[in-house]
Amino acid sequence: MRSYSNTYIFIFSAIMVITVAAILSVAAKTLQPYQKRNIEINKKQNILTSVNIESTAKDAEDLYKSYIIESFAINTKGEKQDSVDAFKIDMKKELAKTLTERNLPIFISSLNDSKQYIIPVYGKGLWGPVWGYVSLEEDLSTIYGANFAHKGETPGLGAEIETKAFQQQFLGKQIFDEQDVFVSVSIMKGGTANPNSKYEVDGISGGTITGNGVDEMLKDCLSSYESYFKTLKAEPEMIIENVTDSVSDESQTINE
Repeated sequence: MRSYSNTYIFIFSAIMVITVAAILSVAAKTLQPYQKRNIEINKKQNILTSVNIESTAKDAEDLYKSYIIESFAINTKGEKQDSVDAFKIDMKKELAKTLTERNLPIFISSLNDSKQYIIPVYGKGLWGPVWGYVSLEEDLSTIYGANFAHKGETPGLGAEIETKAFQQQFLGKQIFDEQDVFVSVSIMKGGTANPNSKYEVDGISGGTITGNGVDEMLKDCLSSYESYFKTLKAEPEMIIENVTDSVSDESQTINE
């Protein structure tokens, strides 16, 4: 049996490690554009799913261009941030900032002769992060659609937040009460949600911690947009007031 010196073994091992590292580095750089593109397509698919549009990796970009008519970022005061690309915002990083420093993305779709406002959400489940998108109707309170995903929740339990059965419960629910106070949508312990309530959905039996994570995620993320929602709701009233004032001024001019 042939034996090798320690020096030979060390040099051989070093060469192999360097060679493998170089190959992996080249592969990573070569595949990086494809990985980035796949991530972007997946994000567009999730945004489309939140307004109940099913897509595939092949048609997601075309559908996104057809239905998503605008995207922009705001701050927590509801002011637009023109220098920020909404699509590139990483919600995990933004939520790590103080509330006043956050950039909040909004995507607007156009379906059935009306607009939907799509809000990304991000939070913590039992074993890792949970995230998703919630779309609102033009009243900025009624949920038009929702989709959620996770990194490592338990199959058959917390992982059920990805299912249509769970997500479709949110359709038609309200995030503001009748006095226009933000209340979000509460995830109740499985089977205990009031079927007549506009603000409750059933959680997943055995997935209470994940459900609590989704509950907190919705409250934390959607509440950050409250100033923008209320400003937008007030705009029609402001327009009516301005028109009324204009008509009054014209009438006064004619009378004079």
